Amino acid sequence: MTIDARFHIARGDFKLAAEFSVPAAGVTAVFGPSGCGKTTLLRAIAGLEQHAGGYLKVGEMVWQEDARFIPPHQRPLGYVFQEASLFEHLNVWRNLEYGIKRVPEAERRVSLDRAIELLGIGPLLQRKPETLSGGERQRVAIARALAVSPRLLLMDEPLAALDENRKQEILPYIESLHEELDIPVIYVSHSADEVARLADHLVLLEAGSVAATGAISDMLTRLDLSLAHGSDAEALIEATVAAHDDEYDLTYVEFSGGRFTVPRKDLPLGNAVRLRVAARDVSLTLEHQTNTSILNIFPAIVDALTDEQAAQVTVRLLVGDVPMLARVTRKSATLLELRPGRKVYAQAKSVALLS
Repeated sequence: MTIDARFHIARGDFKLAAEFSVPAAGVTAVFGPSGCGKTTLLRAIAGLEQHAGGYLKVGEMVWQEDARFIPPHQRPLGYVFQEASLFEHLNVWRNLEYGIKRVPEAERRVSLDRAIELLGIGPLLQRKPETLSGGERQRVAIARALAVSPRLLLMDEPLAALDENRKQEILPYIESLHEELDIPVIYVSHSADEVARLADHLVLLEAGSVAATGAISDMLTRLDLSLAHGSDAEALIEATVAAHDDEYDLTYVEFSGGRFTVPRKDLPLGNAVRLRVAARDVSLTLEHQTNTSILNIFPAIVDALTDEQAAQVTVRLLVGDVPMLARVTRKSATLLELRPGRKVYAQAKSVALLS
């Protein structure tokens, strides 16, 4: 099933023309720079923006079409704002009750106990919002959104108001929603770090329109999109924990193109993980190097390349069937005679294991 949307919104000088279809499963990130229309799009999905000609279908349910418009309070969705927006006069338990009372008992898909467990807020239930940290407040806000047993969860930059420590505190809880609940999430963010860690799919917004949609791993490595051309261009690789090396304190993770070596992380064998490989950390050679400190070296094929500026080139590689990016100098590209179909070895100098 899919989430299908079409919105055309004009407000003064601002215009949003968004049309897309994404899977009704996993986490879809709406990503783009400030002012591109991310929050407006999310509000339109929630029904908080009503404009003629809009269309929204979530799975088998049509929420907006021609003369049909289901108002926000009748849409089976949860909404998490940038600010927690809790009721300050109620304790945490009463805030959660407010959410669950909206849903008839027969339609409850997420129990209050389950929401409390997933967000780790059991010890907070009797406290007032004013006594909570920013991260705790957002965890309560997410639990309250889950308490309405939504068919769709909308999250509008829920970490934007938090410092880095609080972000790292709450990210695992958001990841757990993905792993434990069968509820599609549309997650608005302008943070590449959050998107890399959380998203399965991506809607790229640029200047009020959808530039492209697709699986996150494909979108990040498409040379026709802006994501592949910044200084933080990267590839995401899905892998599986294969072994731990006690002698050298390392962990080995496998993907279809080979095996990565990363600093040890105590995860169960067989656990699914995501690796982040920055284009600037990948170098290329024509022969497999042996006298080198680089451990992650893979045979690859040049899929495409494009000039970045006078001195640099971005190369899209296929390692097995997995796309990866390398940022090299134009001189290196000439000396190595890089072209589509060229066989090379990709050397990843640094790899981040995200989960």
